Amino acid sequence: MKPTIQAFVFDVYGTLFDVHSVKTACDEQFPGKGEQISQAWRTKQLDYFFTRHIMGRYEDFSVVTRDALRYALSAAEVTWTTETEDALMATYAELSPYDEVADVLQQLQHKQTIVLSNGTDAMLKELIKNAGFTDLFDELVSIDGIKQAKPSPAAYMHWFKNRGLKRDEVLFMSSNGWDIAGAKNFGFHTAWINRDGKPIAMPDLAPDAVYEDLSGILEWVTDEAAWP
Repeated sequence: MKPTIQAFVFDVYGTLFDVHSVKTACDEQFPGKGEQISQAWRTKQLDYFFTRHIMGRYEDFSVVTRDALRYALSAAEVTWTTETEDALMATYAELSPYDEVADVLQQLQHKQTIVLSNGTDAMLKELIKNAGFTDLFDELVSIDGIKQAKPSPAAYMHWFKNRGLKRDEVLFMSSNGWDIAGAKNFGFHTAWINRDGKPIAMPDLAPDAVYEDLSGILEWVTDEAAWP
């Protein structure tokens, strides 16, 4: 039997918004080093977040993001001021949404649309507001409320537990393979937004569908939803 999806749950960073849109601001501050700084910033952001979580030394995503920026700047062998650091941190509230996002969200307005992110409440609210998406979501949910990061089962339960839904009535979308594996392990249907054409990292927790961008998830709106 094909699933009837009631709730569309979105990751944010890399899924709705291009985390590497910070490259322009990095290049303005440090000409020729924007790409290097952007890549190291994102890599170390996830590294710090997961490592601290595993060690039981949780820090919220804004703290980790700033620490990762400092690492990226040090690795690029540049000198910076507090003002420069603050200016680059501010770009996380102005990330560029991917081209198809607004249209897809508009077409889902008869369904529940939810953000579930490792970002803090303040980070999510500001980012979504600046993009003009506030009215397109029913809920913005941060795992900071329980300090249990995705892909921990507790992070997905944080949103799900009081919603009166069955797990197979939820489609979870992310561009991050580890997030897709976590949501699949929890029991959600999953759609991997594989913008970079990467191979599936965990075949035992493979996504139900793989798309190049979010437009593909519209197949799940009707009763003829995509299903393997």
